[in-house]
Amino acid sequence: MSTPSATFAVWVSAWLNGSAAADDVLDALGHWAELHDVVAGDAATGQALEIPVRGEAGGQVAALLAALRRSGVTGGRVVLPVPGDVRGLGGRSEFAGTALHSGEAVVLHGAAVGLVPEKIADGVLRWTAFDIGEAPAAEHLPLGEAEHELTGAMRVAAGVLTELGVAKQRSGVREEITARVAHRSTAPWPEGTPPRALRVLQRANEVSAILDLAGEHAPGGALSSSSARRRAEALRPLNDAVRVARLAAVDEAVRVFSEHQPSSESS
Repeated sequence: MSTPSATFAVWVSAWLNGSAAADDVLDALGHWAELHDVVAGDAATGQALEIPVRGEAGGQVAALLAALRRSGVTGGRVVLPVPGDVRGLGGRSEFAGTALHSGEAVVLHGAAVGLVPEKIADGVLRWTAFDIGEAPAAEHLPLGEAEHELTGAMRVAAGVLTELGVAKQRSGVREEITARVAHRSTAPWPEGTPPRALRVLQRANEVSAILDLAGEHAPGGALSSSSARRRAEALRPLNDAVRVARLAAVDEAVRVFSEHQPSSESS
């Protein structure tokens, strides 16, 4: 599925470069939670961005957006770290550890700031801002290559689903996959988001739905630890292809919006 970090990175990039309004960013984030608040990971970051420090009542996302514009931010890059692959987070730091625990983060272009979203209560998402010093190096992810890998992953995923006997273990598999894809495809994207990026995100949702189903136990059944381990190992490279495809699609969208000429109406 998409993630709050992906939504933030793309919409903020669109807003900062004249393709969306600030209210559009806030509305898009509303897809993930009814309430969003913002805190800084330390006093210096809180003072620089004029937002509350962790442990205090959270501030407003609108205030964070204003601070990012003042700081010269031009866009954002999403990071989706997993154990064993923390590319894009730089060296060990509180930011990197928090992002790995959350499974996602935003690294902002033009400022030494990283943001990590975490669900802290039902309907409440908290964004913690960290000073990350020099922005971690970003690895270029060609969208065409990621799409090609994802297409292959989809074929393999369907085969894995058959090999694991998932269709035999639970009825209505096709309908269940369709429902899961529909649920994961409701996140809004700015007008002007590259069609190919949207296509790759949709395909990633489809593969992810299949993989999630393949990774689950049959209703009323259980897997031995060795069987569960083999299943996880079989699905890991396919999950990696989904993650890389999502990163490439978001990077492409951010690139397109970053090249747009800012408009005075999109403030």
